Amino acid sequence: MKPIWKAQVLTLYPDMFPGILGHATLGRGLKKGLWSLETINIRDFATDERGSVDDQPFGGGPGMVMRADILAKAIDSVYPQNIGQPLIYLSPRGHPLNQERIKKLSNGPGVTLICGRFEGIDERILVTRGIEELSIGDYILSGGEPAAQILLDSCIRLLPGIVGKAKSLTEESFEKGLLEYPHYTRPRNFEGKNVPEVLLSGDHKQIQYWRNEQSEVVTKDRRADLWKRYLKHSSSSRRGQNYEHN
Repeated sequence: MKPIWKAQVLTLYPDMFPGILGHATLGRGLKKGLWSLETINIRDFATDERGSVDDQPFGGGPGMVMRADILAKAIDSVYPQNIGQPLIYLSPRGHPLNQERIKKLSNGPGVTLICGRFEGIDERILVTRGIEELSIGDYILSGGEPAAQILLDSCIRLLPGIVGKAKSLTEESFEKGLLEYPHYTRPRNFEGKNVPEVLLSGDHKQIQYWRNEQSEVVTKDRRADLWKRYLKHSSSSRRGQNYEHN
């Protein structure tokens, strides 16, 4: 039997967890034991009475930097027993987090995440502990905790038993290299806007064709990078190539 997927979070604010992860399907999964969560307070490993975990950067500059020695103690307190579990630091300079990476993390034993604060963390801890840096986007947060929750949400929802209808996971954005098609529900007419007739036809083949077509249109319009990749790698991109020449 596969072990429970384990999330470990090293943070200065453990009370921020589980946060949104404790609600809805993810929260129910946590209560059922489909995944587990452990928070480690980095400040517990401080060496002075004030609980200091940061210091001024060598070479000058604004802000403070989290100390490598304190982070090392926090990491080493939990990581030796979790060898093989990815050790990740959420950072705007990291490799972009995408659905492909999320799938790999979700299929593994779990993740150990480091949430930074201030100007960041001492570079040496990244090197000595072989920490992977991942970014959720080209913008700055006040700390790594929101980014950690985003990564965990993306991973946990792919675990068996979390989402009621597993088929819905295969029709989402990025699953086929495209963004998801538009959705509609009642009422049929909203402020003069009608639901596309094909969705009311009951013709599942035509509905699927329409959805695929709309996914291509949306992707081409909003994500040129994904569209280019889709055209290059898809073996069934003949229809998509017609869009490219329009």
